[in-house]
Amino acid sequence: MLRHFPKRIILVLLASVTVAAITPAQSVQLEGIIVGRSGPTMTVKMQDGGRATVVLSDSTQVVEPEGLFRKKHLALTALIPGLPVKVKGSYNAQNQIDADSVEFKGSDLKTAQDIQAGLTPTKVQVAAQQQEIQHQQAQIQVAEENTAENAAKIAANKATIAEANKRFGELGEYNILGEATVYFANGSTVVEPQYKQELEKLAQQAKTITAYILLVQGYASKVGSAALNQKLSAERAENVSSYLQQVCAIPLTNMLAPGAMGTSQQVASDTTTEGQAENRRVVVKILQNKGIAGT
Repeated sequence: MLRHFPKRIILVLLASVTVAAITPAQSVQLEGIIVGRSGPTMTVKMQDGGRATVVLSDSTQVVEPEGLFRKKHLALTALIPGLPVKVKGSYNAQNQIDADSVEFKGSDLKTAQDIQAGLTPTKVQVAAQQQEIQHQQAQIQVAEENTAENAAKIAANKATIAEANKRFGELGEYNILGEATVYFANGSTVVEPQYKQELEKLAQQAKTITAYILLVQGYASKVGSAALNQKLSAERAENVSSYLQQVCAIPLTNMLAPGAMGTSQQVASDTTTEGQAENRRVVVKILQNKGIAGT
């Protein structure tokens, strides 16, 4: 039937059909908690229990509001499990969300970092965390029996404990597939040459693993003030992270924010010079979500 129409009209009709078939990407906004990171993607659990896969890229804006009109821009490494976020983006062909921006509160990031600093994928350590929570619950029970005046505070504490318990469970969903330790001189934050080869070897191993994430945690000995040791552990972790990114070519999308562990989790006695040297360290772990590994 088209042969009865002029050629110009036929071309216009075909162009109209072509345009109608192209649908723009559907925009989406969601709120939830990050429950997993796998390579350049993260899983966000929403309030209704549903989960969304969010794809991160170098163009994804990571922001923390600072008042009505100001926003602080952060690196992708700030997006760690346990962090409540708001995501804006659009659906791709795989029904994932390509993130244009991810927003969160500074107070929520601090809480998530505190939890992340204690990330322990072993059953024994998770059990210890849960035991501590149970101890807090017991203390709350005693407080309930002794007074009714603190009812509101007790209820808030219960909600906090429940949320922490939930997050601890989520953070236990990783396997450790590789590990390296970098040691530091007293008061130093410089990565010595003999450890750079180990970091490069670990980075090469990580790149062979599907959807890997690197966790970097810095420690200090108990020599000196607590504030100084916290600062040293933070700078050590940041310097190792920078080396992994700049020299070993690990993408930011595959790293968690470096953790400053201070003097926690000592591996040797600080009463000897040798023990102090063992405690001045940064531990780098290759993590893979158990869902990816099928375990």
